[in-house]
Amino acid sequence: MTVIYDLDQLNKPLRNPILTIGNFDGVHKGHLALFNKVKEKAKAIDGQSAVMTFEPHPVKVMMPGNGPPLITPTTQKLKLISDAGIDVIFRIPFNKEFASISACDFVRNILVKKIGIKGIVVGYDYTFGHNREGNIDLLKKMGVDLGFSVTMLGQVKVEDMFVSSTFIRKLVQDGNLTDAKKLLGRNYQICGTVVKGKNRGARLLGFPTANLKVIDDLTPKTGVYAVTVFIKDKSCYGVTNIGYNPTFGNGVFSVEVHVLDFSGDLLTKTIRVNFIKRLREEKTFKSADALSKQIGLDIAQARELFNLCS
Repeated sequence: MTVIYDLDQLNKPLRNPILTIGNFDGVHKGHLALFNKVKEKAKAIDGQSAVMTFEPHPVKVMMPGNGPPLITPTTQKLKLISDAGIDVIFRIPFNKEFASISACDFVRNILVKKIGIKGIVVGYDYTFGHNREGNIDLLKKMGVDLGFSVTMLGQVKVEDMFVSSTFIRKLVQDGNLTDAKKLLGRNYQICGTVVKGKNRGARLLGFPTANLKVIDDLTPKTGVYAVTVFIKDKSCYGVTNIGYNPTFGNGVFSVEVHVLDFSGDLLTKTIRVNFIKRLREEKTFKSADALSKQIGLDIAQARELFNLCS
């Protein structure tokens, strides 16, 4: 897999490339359907499969302050696209200059002359170019003139849910990690660096916790979750609290992870947390002892979920 961060890196067109274009936030089952079609069509012509995505999210450039919280940070998104078996990823810097390119110039000068596409695969609602003036009809017309095929895929549905990044964001924000997993094809995950917290976990409550400085935009709804934790290449089980620690009245948002059956110093380490199930909402307890007892019950529930011996 090759990642191209600037089109100027491309000295010559790719080999018979089939391309799909989008933000691909979440790299969910709808995106994977596009990637599979790209790979299928590329293989048929001994070509290369290619994905074009953008950084930052175009909405964050065109409407500063109004961009959506991203499901997948860029590094994770690129890894997931690579894991899907794509040959070449274009991670294009998105700015107002790029946004000003007309739809026709984008197709003619970038897709055809620069990249050399032999085919493009897009979703049913794809638009592109300055003011989103380009659409699938324009692509098909230009494809006839310039010699590339256009394949459109309909919206993917899982059970009774249409797959979209917007809907997945809502599911995560609502704490519905079960349905989010169905649409993503994997557990929702956040990543962060362990930083010094308030030193209440082991000292006051009897349960050591890792306080995360999260790099992700999107965190699940406040509450307590059963999770799996990846520390380097080691997988552990755990319980994560997301919220504002109302029992202590400090009002500061935090993500704290108790790793089951783990001993060691996690400070400054980067860990990944996969959310398996929401156990309960965040509550205010009358005392630290009452909170400690509830944490013990949360851990017992997680152990039962993971089929671990007490």
